Amino acid sequence: MSHSHSATVADAPPRRAAPMPPRRRNAATRRQHRAAYLFILPFFAVFLTMLVAPLVYAGYLSFFESRLIGGEQFAGLANYTRAFADPNFWGGLGRVALFLVIQVPIMLGLALFLALALDTGRARGSRTIRLLIFMPYAVPAVIATLMWGYLYGPDFGPLAQIARGIGWGTPDFLSPGSILGSMMNIVTWEFIGYNMIIMYAALRAIPMELYEAAEIEGAGQFRIAWSIKIPSIRPAILLTVIFSIIGSFQLFNEPSLLNAIAPDAITNSFTPNYYAYNLAFINRELNYAAAIAFLLGLLIAVVSYVVQLGEQRRERRDRKGLR
Repeated sequence: MSHSHSATVADAPPRRAAPMPPRRRNAATRRQHRAAYLFILPFFAVFLTMLVAPLVYAGYLSFFESRLIGGEQFAGLANYTRAFADPNFWGGLGRVALFLVIQVPIMLGLALFLALALDTGRARGSRTIRLLIFMPYAVPAVIATLMWGYLYGPDFGPLAQIARGIGWGTPDFLSPGSILGSMMNIVTWEFIGYNMIIMYAALRAIPMELYEAAEIEGAGQFRIAWSIKIPSIRPAILLTVIFSIIGSFQLFNEPSLLNAIAPDAITNSFTPNYYAYNLAFINRELNYAAAIAFLLGLLIAVVSYVVQLGEQRRERRDRKGLR
């Protein structure tokens, strides 16, 4: 009798909780929404005061010009018109474009190669190697530039001393013809580990079943990397490309610090960012510097959008090809 009663209780369907009255449910939803807004409120407060407000103020300044007689006067688009006819601005943009075309593919290619090599798991001490490659990113950019400035020194630098010791003469890494390449080397050294970690993390998220299926089909490591790994981490690669484009247009620490030991090679308009800084704080042309900064920001947004749009269209073509 007791056994029958236990079976009856076990077989009985679980009791459902009584539905919450609509008024109480709406109150609970409102409390959740208020809590969510409170959590994101600090972010929006910092975002508005530290980013949006300075941007709006800089945009406001770019429509004025300072005159000896009359002070600040509305100038409309005069500062932007002046920027389009400024050879210093275009010269800086040209150097940054050259930097972008040469340095970014080299840096991301090396980062991808290292990430693929570490992902194979065949390298001994891969954790130590990964840490050593990433370590330059932990060095502040100012310290890294000063360190490389010492290494580049034609008189006191160890690279020049070694070159002279083996009879190669004194290489001039700080000459006008080689200073851009020297900066490319510094930035590559600083950020190759950062980009490698992004790609390596994406590689570790690929399902192992894909590798096992490829190995059963007889695919080698190169074929697996080319046909499975690289296509699978394409969003991560795109992310590193966009970060690198933004970083290239923001090149500032390297020219501003190396200018002290290479004044003949680095002018005040070497990069647009450095040019805007010198206009604002050396020449006291704050309004024109704001216009330069806005044009630079607009250019970065357009280039990043074009790269992202191109990648999305390529993905859509690939998906259509698979159907």
